Amino acid sequence: QVQLVESGGGLVQAGGSLRLSCAASGGTFSSYAMGWFRQAPGKEREFVTAVNWSGFSTRYADSVKGRFTISRDNAKNTVYLQMNSLKPEDTAVYYCAADQRFTTTRTWQYWGQGTQVTVSP
Repeated sequence: QVQLVESGGGLVQAGGSLRLSCAASGGTFSSYAMGWFRQAPGKEREFVTAVNWSGFSTRYADSVKGRFTISRDNAKNTVYLQMNSLKPEDTAVYYCAADQRFTTTRTWQYWGQGTQVTVSP
């Protein structure tokens, strides 16, 4: 059983940056792909980005390409999401996820509790 704990959310002005972290425990971190999803009020949870077990392969939603960067540190059992040039439409609860598949679907096996990101105009 993998436990995931996100941190780093908060309130930021448009154009600003935030860095989210997700600490994993309870499993072999380096055997899992890691992903970030988000859910805005009244909307379905959507894929943001994912990184494979080694960190050498990544995928991004079109809406965040060029602004967000996912990375992982297998020695620290942590995955990061660097978010730059934030827009009000990036406002959402951001969830960390883990799965042995490297996929953009929403059916990941393990989920964190989420962290709120709010971008003001």
